[in-house]
Amino acid sequence: MNTHTYYTALGHFRRRTTGLGRSYPVIIINQQEYDVDIQEMALWTALNWRLLDFPQVEAEYEKLEQDRVIPALRTLENCLGHLCTRGLVASGTGGTDFEALYDLLGGLYVSPLSESLPLRLAAFLKLTALKGVPISKARELFQKDRPSEEEAQVMALSRQALLSTAELIKCAELGVRDISTDEKLMDALYNDEDTTSDNIADMMLTAKSRERITAAVANLYLRKQIIFQRV
Repeated sequence: MNTHTYYTALGHFRRRTTGLGRSYPVIIINQQEYDVDIQEMALWTALNWRLLDFPQVEAEYEKLEQDRVIPALRTLENCLGHLCTRGLVASGTGGTDFEALYDLLGGLYVSPLSESLPLRLAAFLKLTALKGVPISKARELFQKDRPSEEEAQVMALSRQALLSTAELIKCAELGVRDISTDEKLMDALYNDEDTTSDNIADMMLTAKSRERITAAVANLYLRKQIIFQRV
């Protein structure tokens, strides 16, 4: 039977500066920093806000190689495996595209991005003043996102607590809207003898809400509304 595998990047990128004024990249996941070399950074960038199979990873990585010199410290396969081992990239495998997508996202934790006005204004000015994008076009890009009902539900829950995709599915199954305290969270998700944080992704395999919530999480990620974390 054919299998499908998807990859994506975790966390977010920051540039740090040494006392000597030299800058270097780090990946931040759940407030922990990870140093990366140039090749790792390039591959992580190719996967950031994307859900790709290996041929697509190769294509995106090659685009970056054409733009700048990336030292070939290791093969692409070895570099990808190294990032997966370090927990900076996640992968999911399944017999169908959706099963692979759920295997990838089920255990990843959803972290909404800031929608603060100063950040949006700075990005708008960068596009218009530095990139030469017409103001009318930039305005279109920065129109307020209109999420679907499922996407709005994912965002509302994720702003209350750090939840995995599988936990979001269980909330949808039970109609849970309020997880604003640890007690409410535990009562909603782990109020039986069988469910644990280790097996909840498997427990949600037959959930009616699995496909629509998984799709909502994927769409929010591809539209750069969220990033993925691990704990």
